[in-house]
Amino acid sequence: MDSSAWDDRYANASGLVWSAEPNRFVVESVTGLSPGSALDLAAGEGRNAIWLAARGWRVNAVDFSTVAVERGRELAAARDVQVDWRVADVTAYRPVPGSYDLVLICYLHLPAGDLAGVLAAARSALRPGGTLVVVGHDLANLSGGTGGPQDPSVLLTPEAVVDGLAGLRITRADTARRPVPTADGGTVDALDTVVVATRPTG
Repeated sequence: MDSSAWDDRYANASGLVWSAEPNRFVVESVTGLSPGSALDLAAGEGRNAIWLAARGWRVNAVDFSTVAVERGRELAAARDVQVDWRVADVTAYRPVPGSYDLVLICYLHLPAGDLAGVLAAARSALRPGGTLVVVGHDLANLSGGTGGPQDPSVLLTPEAVVDGLAGLRITRADTARRPVPTADGGTVDALDTVVVATRPTG
């Protein structure tokens, strides 16, 4: 989907397209880190960026949907937190190298070549000791999970993400289960790729 299609999706939604709460794997991966500068690539309505800002992080949030960014601004204002928002296509956006303590890429689903470019930019953006967190619908979700894109060419695997992170130290790379509420009050598991990596300090 291009930016205009996402603008339409956000504009036509009666509420938030995504939850206002942060992604559970982001929370797991970031808890315990000392707040510093953070970059949220393809931030959507900013749920993770806003959560980070509320915990003392200095956050830049980037998304190519102007409607999503405006929603993020409104949500941040309602929660009285400061986030630096930018409308940009993350496949072309190049953050300043070595400028972030944390970079997030959550549920960004692109053809392999485009994703490789975003991973390279994210890797470069990390300071020594910085952490990169990548979360997205896993390829196994097609047959064993629920929701998410149905095009296998844009789904993630831990191995494919790790292949794009040369030079970083991988601290987590697995397929994780994420409970999704169902209409009858139960849950069904979605399957997500979760990769956490750090830039060595030496």
